[in-house]
This record gives sequence, structure tokens and C-alpha cells, in this order.
Amino acid sequence: MTGPEIAGDNQVPLPRHQWPRCLLALDAREVRTAAEQFEQAFRIEDVQLPQSGLGLMKIRDGALGELYFPGEIPLATARVRILAADKTWYDGAAQVMDDRASLARAIAVLDGVLANQLRGHETVIPLLHKGQNHLAAQAKERKALLETTRVNFSTLGHYEEDDHA
Repeated sequence: MTGPEIAGDNQVPLPRHQWPRCLLALDAREVRTAAEQFEQAFRIEDVQLPQSGLGLMKIRDGALGELYFPGEIPLATARVRILAADKTWYDGAAQVMDDRASLARAIAVLDGVLANQLRGHETVIPLLHKGQNHLAAQAKERKALLETTRVNFSTLGHYEEDDHA
């Protein structure tokens, strides 16, 4: 990929499949604002209109290996294509566990810009880091909460019961 719209050697530090999760960890206004800067810089068209609804979650049973459906989850999807100044189209997409179609579209725009390293993509990398740090802090907090509820059963059975009391 060459041309005036393609950036230099700035590589995105996270795998692409983690981008939506990191961006969802941020405030939605921040994600939309980041996407709006690219809406002004590029021509962006919807390949598929942003949609939101419910998806049926499938999980495979660990013991028998059979699929079962524990319930529905909110799901929003969007697919866009971005026209750069060199008249090349680039694709972006998002499928997120959220019920806001406009947020899915904003993430799809950022996905297209980041995946194709279009001009200005380096401004989105700090957002990914911020979201990743927020997720890491959440994981640390959850781990600490789990540690406080841990029960030590190893001491059970070491005490003799006094049936004559």
C-alpha cells in the first residue's frame, strides 16, 4: 500500500480482534469523536447499515460437548468502506456486544483506518492503549475481589468432633 493516505512505520501494538473490546472500554463520546475526525478527512460509506439487536449465545457443554443456549446478548454490527485520496477503497467492520449501532459504526471506521494504516491512524493508537489499561485495571480489580472470597477448605477434617458435648 502506497500513496499519500498511507502512514509510515507506525504499527498498531494489539491484534485486530482486540481493538473493538479496547474501544468499548472507553467512553462512547471519545470513540465517536475519534471517528468523526476521519469522517471529515475521508469519504466513508456504509457497506451494511449499522444494526443492533439480540444475538443468541451458544456455549458448548464441557462434559458432554453439546451446544446449549444460555440466553441472548445485545449485538451491534457495522461495515464501512473508506475512500482515500488515491481513489482506493479500504474496508472496516465491527461486531460488538453492545446495543448502540452508532457506536459500532464508529468502531468500524476506526477499524478501517487502523487496519489499513490510513493517514491519521496514529491518533487512535493512544485510545487502544487507554482501553487496554482500563481492561487490565478491571481484571486486576476482579481478581482482587475473587481473592477476598476464597475459602480455605484444607483445614476441614483436621478437627475432631466432640459428640459428647
